[in-house]
Amino acid sequence: MKITDPSAAPISTYNYHDAFAPFFYTKNGTEYRAATGEPGPKYWQNKANYKLDVHLNDETNEINGYEILDYTNNSPQKLDFIWMQLDQNLFKLDSRGTAIIPVEGSRNGGRKQVFDAGYKIKSVKLLTGAKSEKELAIKYSIEDTRMQIFLPNELAANGAALKLKIEYSFISPDYGSDRMGVLATKNGKIFTVAQWFPRVCVFDDVMGWNTLPYTGPGEFYLEYGDIDFSVTAASKMIVVGSGELMNPQEVYTPEQMKRWALAANSDKTVIIRSAEEVTDAQSRPTSKKELTWHFKIKNTRDAAWGASASFIVDAAKMNLPSGKKSLAISAYPVESNGDTAWARSTEYVKKSIEFNSAKWYEYTYPAATNVAGIVGGMEYPGIVFCGSKAKKGGLWGVTDHEFGHNWFPMIVGSNERLYGWMDEGFNTFINSISTYEFNNGEYRSKRVKDMHVIGKNYTNPEAEPILTYVDNYKEKNNGLLSYSKPSEGLILLREQIIGKERFDRAFQTYIKRWAFKHPTPDDFFRTIENVSGETLQWFWRGWFVNNWRLDVAVRNLTYVDNADFTKGSFITLDNLDKMAMPVILEIKTVSGKTDRIKLPAEIWERNTSWRFKYASTEAIESVTYDPDAVLPDFNPDNNVWKKN
Repeated sequence: MKITDPSAAPISTYNYHDAFAPFFYTKNGTEYRAATGEPGPKYWQNKANYKLDVHLNDETNEINGYEILDYTNNSPQKLDFIWMQLDQNLFKLDSRGTAIIPVEGSRNGGRKQVFDAGYKIKSVKLLTGAKSEKELAIKYSIEDTRMQIFLPNELAANGAALKLKIEYSFISPDYGSDRMGVLATKNGKIFTVAQWFPRVCVFDDVMGWNTLPYTGPGEFYLEYGDIDFSVTAASKMIVVGSGELMNPQEVYTPEQMKRWALAANSDKTVIIRSAEEVTDAQSRPTSKKELTWHFKIKNTRDAAWGASASFIVDAAKMNLPSGKKSLAISAYPVESNGDTAWARSTEYVKKSIEFNSAKWYEYTYPAATNVAGIVGGMEYPGIVFCGSKAKKGGLWGVTDHEFGHNWFPMIVGSNERLYGWMDEGFNTFINSISTYEFNNGEYRSKRVKDMHVIGKNYTNPEAEPILTYVDNYKEKNNGLLSYSKPSEGLILLREQIIGKERFDRAFQTYIKRWAFKHPTPDDFFRTIENVSGETLQWFWRGWFVNNWRLDVAVRNLTYVDNADFTKGSFITLDNLDKMAMPVILEIKTVSGKTDRIKLPAEIWERNTSWRFKYASTEAIESVTYDPDAVLPDFNPDNNVWKKN
């Protein structure tokens, strides 16, 4: 019988050159994007201002009107056409998104409803003249969820602008890919309206025109600008929208205006329209059949709105670090009311935004509105849609998550059509901190996190790497790859690799550098490295670029002078899989004393095994790797060496 030598190195698949290989960054910094991870001295991005005027027919669910796009080409290139996104075309029966829905269904499918879907583009005109008073019809071509508009003359580089007027209409789906839709309540429909106007595609220094079709899973990549929009609807309805309502005195009663004034100065929730008033005709201005609601939001990538005759409305003041004030607003039906449900929504909005403003970057919009509807949870600048049945910790969680998106990607405008982890993952990370702090831990998890169990799931060989385009991984892996695994990567950096103070400084710097701009993954990686002072390519490579696993074993312990433990001991560790990580060891002596040792990830920079001397003064009972299970070691069976 062959006897195995316990001191012999086990078989390992770890390759230190692969983990710590050079040339992680495939290109040098440029004048547009610096090697430090910040915008370069010649960074540019185009600008898109919109003026929108639409009418809602609450009986047919049709929205029709026009938009005026004021587009500025700040790029160094001339443009002879521009591309627009027509996201409503996803719901057409012949769309690419419909074609790729599997037979078992999809969260982003939900398109069994057969209706006259998609945009009806009535005209596209170029506005010319000193006051844009002349309208010139121009040629355009529609392909699935994109529209190419051909310009009669090239749009010059470095600041030239044009204005387009597009007349259009569409019918809202009842359930729009879990991003918008119509919910029936006993007091009327709730419309949550988004992707409701043709939006110009981003033209950038990375991809040129970003024209990936919208098929459902990937979200949105949009230019920044100012949006001025008006919604005309039946006077029985209340409309809430992104930004500031410009004409409240025309659409609310005098009594409600008094309540708005109280809310603007109150840290506690003030009822604007109560549950009892929802069915009271006197709670709406009744002199007109229809009312127009006028909103403005500045420096934004998008806008959305909600409308219903069934809304209870309440609000409270939000206190921002600069001393500025903003309003937290909630709109929900009587079915959602209750002290454990939506009656706490405004409190949740207020606490979430106040915390993230103080911790990361100040909230920039004059209001933040939470709308109860058919959508489980979806975010837009200054407004979010959350499930009407949510309550207790579930309502806090979805509210905090959707408003966390006002930092990622509403302020930091990454390309979430490609890199879902740069908005969902970063947002999940900040949610973990805000939830821990909310109301001294009211909804703090009572379970102890075991990263050995979680890490086994995170590094499942059947899953794709995080750095996979959203449309390119299995839908079942969306929660893992867009949300939880990238979030856990930031937690590992913050708590185990860099440290909270340095990580927070680097993360805050990333937000500040790229606020209202378009960062790429490299810009994030470089910023964290340059600001924290750490070289982290080994971590990016293992956790984000590849789906590597971590398996560190404690092989053995020997004493320097045979059995004389007072002269010190040697401890041998083996890295058995692809990933590198720092090492945390707990050493316990026969008398019960314990000691903790932390070794940097660099011990694996040129070693598959690591042997080091420990200054023992008495016999060692055990050596345990990662005793608190904070590292994603998927095989804890070899983590402990015990005496004899």
